[in-house]
Amino acid sequence: MQDCKERTDEALAALAQGGEQRAEEELLNRYKSAVRARARKFFLEGGETEDLVQEGMIGLISAIRGYKTDAGMSFKNFAYLCVNRRIYDCLRAADKAKGYEDFDPDSVSEGDTPEDFLIAGESQAEFRLKLTSALSDFEFRVVTLYLDGLSYASIARVTGKDMKSIDNALARSKKKLQRSFSGRKGSEG
Repeated sequence: MQDCKERTDEALAALAQGGEQRAEEELLNRYKSAVRARARKFFLEGGETEDLVQEGMIGLISAIRGYKTDAGMSFKNFAYLCVNRRIYDCLRAADKAKGYEDFDPDSVSEGDTPEDFLIAGESQAEFRLKLTSALSDFEFRVVTLYLDGLSYASIARVTGKDMKSIDNALARSKKKLQRSFSGRKGSEG
């Protein structure tokens, strides 16, 4: 077998799905620091960051085993979604155990009803799907970092790009998403 380090993420996922243990290990090694960084952003009451890291790694394993090259999404974006979902599910389960049910402080405003919470969750899932299908890998990364509350300067540091590139990526993303959500194709209006 060709050296795993030289293969793309997508090729490694295909090999791992075929039973190649070294391919799965390589993907786990490539993404473990990203999973750890994502888990550190959250606090799990009564738990430790390591608990969220483990949940994120389980999400990464699901991504490796469930990735489909013909789905039109890069492995990186698919892995990011699976890791986030697993961490969010763990946080939601902890909230539910405390009686908060589907409480998401980012999607709540004063006067929201239980139906609003449900719709917000469905809207977030639809929004993530639109993001991954409409944006390039770089644009997706910039938008998700921006939505996570990072400043332009922080995003520039994290991505290794200058602030003008970040600004341009967000502007392109906004146009693409406007077209995507309005159902229009091409570069009209």
